[in-house]
Formats: sequence, structure tokens, C-alpha cells
Amino acid sequence: MPRDGTATKERILDAAEKLFETNGIAATSVDQIIEASGTSKGSFFHHFATKRALSQALVERYVEADLSMLQKGLDAVADVTDPVERVLGFLRYYEQWAVELVSADSACLYLAVLTEKDLLDDTTSGAVERAIVGWRVEFAALLRAALRARGLGRKVNADDLADHLFATFEGGYLLCRTFRSADPMRGQLRVFRQLVEGLIA
Repeated sequence: MPRDGTATKERILDAAEKLFETNGIAATSVDQIIEASGTSKGSFFHHFATKRALSQALVERYVEADLSMLQKGLDAVADVTDPVERVLGFLRYYEQWAVELVSADSACLYLAVLTEKDLLDDTTSGAVERAIVGWRVEFAALLRAALRARGLGRKVNADDLADHLFATFEGGYLLCRTFRSADPMRGQLRVFRQLVEGLIA
């Protein structure tokens, strides 16, 4: 039975993601990706016409995984009826799994992509924006319900507070990479949860 090449494509994407996060996109060559993935030039160019095409496919995959992680948090509190507890439970979900979500040498692909002006185009930046807006819309909806329950609906900008969570994740990646430990991610998410808890609870 002929193979569909999916495993090879994923292997190339996995290798590229690690190299891009470690070295940056511009500093990573196609030959390095081929070597790291254990594939051939023919296989690479069968799946990706250019390095830019690879970058776009990788960002799309990363965004889908990111939004899937968002959905897991939403699912974890789907049955919680109290709006304040729903927000705090949502945040505790990521705090609990923070170390498992990252590694000591973790970096965020979004940062690697957005700093590479030569590779940044509407397709790639649009994909990153889809992830950011996805987190903002879903978390802000939880926040608004909790803020209304506490009479704070007009005093706090839910969108800004939701974006702060995304910024906390990104800053957490930076700290993990700097200190070569996954622990800072949990610490940053704990502090954010405590700030929100002090605000609404």
C-alpha cells in the first residue's frame, strides 16, 4: 500500500520547529532541516516548495495546537456555573499543567516568526493574529461574566486583561529559556491568576 507521506511531512515540521525556536528562522537552512529530520531534499521539496511555505505550514500547525490548548481549558470549566469560579478554574488549569506545557529550552514560535521581517507576510501574520484574537475572545467572555457578577463590568477592560494572559504566556517562555527551567511558566501563571483573583474574588 503506498504511503501518503504524512509521517515524513510531520518529521520535517517537527525538526524545523525545534531549529526555528533555537536558532531563528533566517539562521536555519533547508539543509539543516533535512539533516535534523532524517529526510532527503527530494522529500523536503515534495512537501514544501520553499522555506517560506514550510514556515507558513508550521505556523498554521502551531496555531491549531495553540487553539486546541485554549479549548482544553474551556472544556475543563464547561460545567462550572459560578462565573468567578469559572475564570479562576480556567486559569488554574494552565497553572497546573504549566511545566508539562513547556520545557527548559522552550521558546514560542510566534516570537521567532514575528521577528523575521523577510519571512513575515499576510498569511503568517494573519495566522498569529487568529491565535491571539481566539484567546482574547474566549477568555474575555469568561471575564465579562465574572466582572458583571462583581459589579466591575465598566471598570475593567476585559479584552486588555485577556491579552495580558497571552502576554504572560509569552513572557513565561522567555523566562524559561533564560533560566533553563520550566518552573517560571507556572510562577508567572500563578501570579496572573492571583491578580485576577484579587480583582474579582
